[in-house]
Amino acid sequence: MSFGTKTNERPGTRAQVRYLRVSAYKAREVLDLIRDQHVDDADGILEFTDRAVATEIRKVLASAVANAEHNDSIDPNELYVSACFADEGPTLKRWRPRARGRATRIRKRTCHITLIVSRMDPKKLEQRQAKVSAAVGRGGVRRDAAEARRARVAKSQAARAERDHDHDHDHDEDVVPGEPTEETIEMANAVEEGDAGDLTDEVEDAAENEVPGEPSEAVMDAVEEAAASEPPASDEEKS
Repeated sequence: MSFGTKTNERPGTRAQVRYLRVSAYKAREVLDLIRDQHVDDADGILEFTDRAVATEIRKVLASAVANAEHNDSIDPNELYVSACFADEGPTLKRWRPRARGRATRIRKRTCHITLIVSRMDPKKLEQRQAKVSAAVGRGGVRRDAAEARRARVAKSQAARAERDHDHDHDHDEDVVPGEPTEETIEMANAVEEGDAGDLTDEVEDAAENEVPGEPSEAVMDAVEEAAASEPPASDEEKS
């Protein structure tokens, strides 16, 4: 009497995420959509599924495909989701206060998601390739999903570089001819600070050279300027 293959004995390349903060019920609803689907079709379904857990399942699918490609040397275009399931994890108990001193239990559920990918049957793979080739001939889809992803990434990077270039160009256009820029203002401030430092050094040197009891050079200059500015005395003032 056979009860089928056990969960941990199923053939294929697997990837798993444990203690995911979502209930197993919600995860199973999304996993049912991608079971027995080609990995490219499953990725498209998860991308446009309006469930938060779909993002995490998509990461698990990408990990399983990468494991099959690098560890088992299987072409990603030949893979399909042979099995996917969600097991219940530990439940976190919390309490919420309610009226009249009562409390209500809060159950924060977790789950473990396992996803297994395997090589497609040659007959099914041939049918899929013929279908894809016909769609490519009509201009409906691209032949290689990885190539399409690389093209999208290159396009987004080019658009980002163009936006950055336009942003720098806009800043250059803000400069008004004949008006000082920020760089010239900073240079002028630096020159003024340098001149002030030179004057301070000259004053300190003059103070060190002064002799106690004798007038300084500054006093002598002031006396000479005052004498030159006074008008000559008249004859009446002399008498």
